[in-house]
Amino acid sequence: MSYDNNIQKPELLAPAGNLEKLKMAVTYGADAVYIGGEEFSLRVAADNFTVAEIAEGVKYAHDRNAKVYLTANVIPHNEDIDDYGDFLKSVKDTGIDAVILSDLGMFALTKEIAPDLDIHISTQANNVNYKSAEMWYKMGAKRVILAREMSFDEIKEIRRRTPKELELEAFVHGAMCISYSGRCLLSNYMAGRDSNQGQCAHPCRWKYFLMEEQRPGEYMPVYENERGTFIYNSKDLCMLPYIDKLIESGLCSFKIEGRVKSEFYVATIVKAYRTAIDNYFNSKPGEYKFDERLLDEVKKVSHRDYTTGFYFGKPGGSEQHYESSSYIRNYDMVGVVQEYNEETKMAKVIQKNRFFKGNKIEFLRPYGDFHEQIIDYMTDEDGNEIEVANHPQSIVYVRCDTKLEPDTFMRMERKSKSE
Repeated sequence: MSYDNNIQKPELLAPAGNLEKLKMAVTYGADAVYIGGEEFSLRVAADNFTVAEIAEGVKYAHDRNAKVYLTANVIPHNEDIDDYGDFLKSVKDTGIDAVILSDLGMFALTKEIAPDLDIHISTQANNVNYKSAEMWYKMGAKRVILAREMSFDEIKEIRRRTPKELELEAFVHGAMCISYSGRCLLSNYMAGRDSNQGQCAHPCRWKYFLMEEQRPGEYMPVYENERGTFIYNSKDLCMLPYIDKLIESGLCSFKIEGRVKSEFYVATIVKAYRTAIDNYFNSKPGEYKFDERLLDEVKKVSHRDYTTGFYFGKPGGSEQHYESSSYIRNYDMVGVVQEYNEETKMAKVIQKNRFFKGNKIEFLRPYGDFHEQIIDYMTDEDGNEIEVANHPQSIVYVRCDTKLEPDTFMRMERKSKSE
């Protein structure tokens, strides 16, 4: 039974650092993706897209009823303005559905060069109040991406006090900055790399000591444990258990952070949020219950400890991770299924990491629950039975009684050191 009320189903918006990640995000259930060109996108660490790749990605997404938004949300200097105009002229006919901006000058230039192109206002614009959102709408913005520092109560008030035609988007999952909605000066000051130009060195993850003015050269650690402290290091945002509250807040788009993350990461996170959203709308009114197994899923990718950020109020000390800047990695992605032969029950797999006959494997599929099994038989590309898949990027055939779709990921739990 469908959810019978007036709440509109929100868009699930996924990161895509390159063309393959775009395709994987759409395959695993994203309604839209956001990408970066080779300039202006605030993620120089991502592979990003050439103009030809943007056009190819747009066609792939549109053929599957998904949208593509192009990020151009740097804080530009004078020399960037003319370059942006040339860049926009080169991409405006690729079919992109919107451009994401943070700067008023680039907004005006976009209106001149591509007047029919939808504009989304980036979280970098620090949108934290209804009057700001309303003003962007009056100037012609279709969507405002709210600052990460917003609570549910503030979001609901902005929704109540802005035109219903204005779309509201917010981040629901991924890394958090120690800054104001991404506007950080630490990287520029400490490493000469401007985070507002896409070159962040992530100094918030570094290990710090204190030095007293009268004791130069004496470095005093601020102890949290034997390894020191990480005073700027935020936990990762995860609002998956609160999908119902997100939906009922009035947001129209749920944004996942992570354009520099792997294809496996994108697929896993998108699949979990897709399932939770669909479960809500497939429930009877008032009867939605969060499936705790989905939280287990998002813990199977590389991540920091999770937090709800600002959604339930200003965070306290528990939202910071003082012990380490390292990621939690409990599972490895060991292969990707290319095709499946229903007669032989053999899956053609591109190997990514080593695995053995006898290993317990989980298959993360684009549709339905994951499938778990022990590998009891596999061969190399020539059909010779093998005991270990030991050569990354090689072709391996793995027996599986369950039909597997292309782009299914093989993942394997890491063994503890005591095992």
